[in-house]
Amino acid sequence: MGSTLPIALPALKTNPKFIFFTDFDGTITNQDSNDYMTDNLGFGTELRKKGNQDVLYGRRDFRDSFQEMLDSVKTPFNECVDILRKNITLDPGFKSFFEWARENNVPIVVLSGGMKPIIRALLAHLIGEEAVDSIQIVSNDVAPREGKSINEEGGWKIVFHDDSGFGHDKSLEIRPYARLPAEERPVLFYAGDGVSDLSAAKETDLLFAKAGRDLVTYCENEKVPFRTFHDFSDIHKTVKDIVEGKLTVAEAAVGRK
Repeated sequence: MGSTLPIALPALKTNPKFIFFTDFDGTITNQDSNDYMTDNLGFGTELRKKGNQDVLYGRRDFRDSFQEMLDSVKTPFNECVDILRKNITLDPGFKSFFEWARENNVPIVVLSGGMKPIIRALLAHLIGEEAVDSIQIVSNDVAPREGKSINEEGGWKIVFHDDSGFGHDKSLEIRPYARLPAEERPVLFYAGDGVSDLSAAKETDLLFAKAGRDLVTYCENEKVPFRTFHDFSDIHKTVKDIVEGKLTVAEAAVGRK
């Protein structure tokens, strides 16, 4: 393996045999922080759900719908973070999975359509600052609007990760790992729940889709293989069994429930 690979592909630096990519909002957390802000501080649940449905059925790009959602939130950014810390909770099985993954050299890479300062603040609050430093986060960002501070009314805006219709095309982060030569390529997992995960759905060896959410609908409509999960304890068991050789990826993909 070339010496430049660990820099180009950070998750390879410990030479893992498995890499776990995951969405953040509604997957690692029980609630979606962006939905929470939109529903409670922005234009509300009805318009937000309509936007999600338009994305799910190809009527709009995720980027445009998401921009509209967040532009409706005028609350100062620091107040948004404080509100989210008080209201967003961790998936009950994630901390145990995170600790197991760290002990077993299974890097966790968060691929999020959300904003890095919010993700870092919530993870630090939920699992601790030191733990967050060991997780690679690839996401959108936040910036002040012209002539304003992010911590004043209407003062912040989302800064998208790339120019795609997703704003953050998660497949771009996964594909370089998937295209490695067979002898160097780890087994790749992905877990997600919603419309921001559509770009990643076909890219890994095993996709976990959260029960009852939009990603399941998409996978069923597009005939994308997936395994349903209810919380991270389901994921933990399956990934552990695969790592320990008790279950193959192909066997895991057959079991949807």
